[in-house]
Amino acid sequence: MTMALENPKLLSLAAGFTDNRTLPVAAVQAAVQALASQSGAPDYLQYGTNQGRPELRALLAERLLQQEPGLDAGAVKRGFFITNGSQQALYLAMQVLCEPGDIVLVDRPSYFVYLEMLAGLGVRARSLPVDAAGRIDGPGLRTLLGDLRVQGDLARLKAVYFVSYFSNPSGRSLDEEEKAVIAEELTAAGALVPVVEDAAYRELYYETAHPARSVLSLPAWTAFPKLYLSTLTKPFASGLKVGYGTSSHPELLARMLHVKGHHDFGTAHFNQAILEQVLAHGGLDAQLAVIRPAYLKKMRALHTALTDAGLPALGWQWAVPTGGLYLWLNAPATLDTGLESAFCRACIEAGVLYVPGELCFGDDAPKHFIRLSFGVLAEAELAEAGRRFVAVARRFSRGDA
Repeated sequence: MTMALENPKLLSLAAGFTDNRTLPVAAVQAAVQALASQSGAPDYLQYGTNQGRPELRALLAERLLQQEPGLDAGAVKRGFFITNGSQQALYLAMQVLCEPGDIVLVDRPSYFVYLEMLAGLGVRARSLPVDAAGRIDGPGLRTLLGDLRVQGDLARLKAVYFVSYFSNPSGRSLDEEEKAVIAEELTAAGALVPVVEDAAYRELYYETAHPARSVLSLPAWTAFPKLYLSTLTKPFASGLKVGYGTSSHPELLARMLHVKGHHDFGTAHFNQAILEQVLAHGGLDAQLAVIRPAYLKKMRALHTALTDAGLPALGWQWAVPTGGLYLWLNAPATLDTGLESAFCRACIEAGVLYVPGELCFGDDAPKHFIRLSFGVLAEAELAEAGRRFVAVARRFSRGDA
């Protein structure tokens, strides 16, 4: 991120920033003006509660209940809380659930900032096994859990985590069968550990929402402590840094909020008040109506640039996502695209930056994957970045590097 911001000639396909040209300036301005015109004390400039503004929590809970009508409305609302982005919620959960040396199961591939956080806490990440298509492999998970038992490590398994909708980095969404398989194998192993479902991109579909219900609704997860997390940063404005979640487990929520009070004494109250106004007056849906087609066009611009420049003919593969901000590239297995690789250095020299896929695996990390983000650059810049990237790939394919 620093490299991209400090070098304007470098076209960044790395940082998962949103598009400056689509940020909701008018909606934020209207919200601030509405707050300023209210009579009475300006409570929005005062401290708030540690759990978050009650009305904002209620609005977000209602939105989730509309997405999943079968949920227990009372339980969802009681468990709701606001955080400084969803990243803080992830940190709070891991801080209260894990000790150094503990194990968390993660999706494969997974959100690399979360993996870095686990490493910083001394927590071991173990990947949920997947098949050749990237789907959850039930028998493989059964074997993994059996191995943990034999090694004496099953008791150190403290949580399971996955990004379930238009994942960062892969762009994949888990279906209900995959989610249920994870729960069934954990249940069979007697490992009813908390599940953390990261739904940060759930509303960033291009045309059609992914139909899978969350772990909050699926019967296979009934007995598990559940933590469902999302954010208003990606679908509305990342600079406001407001995330949210709901916990099915009162004790887990209480422990997280206790630590949160030590972190920040409550998420920025003014930011919450702005977003409360936005949600109450339809501003989030209006913003989504702007960015969904915008990100579809940007995804197509990068995908087309890579395809037209001949990357598939060089042995590279990727799936075309239906939501989110990323392309997940699978290079020829013999090509090292890692952080310290010659390929990575050559891309930077050519003026294009990416996230090495090796950062996105909890264990047994392959070296031939790449995450490209199309959130920041304009379509013409994406096309140029794609051409630069393929030019480097062609050099390495010919052995000219």
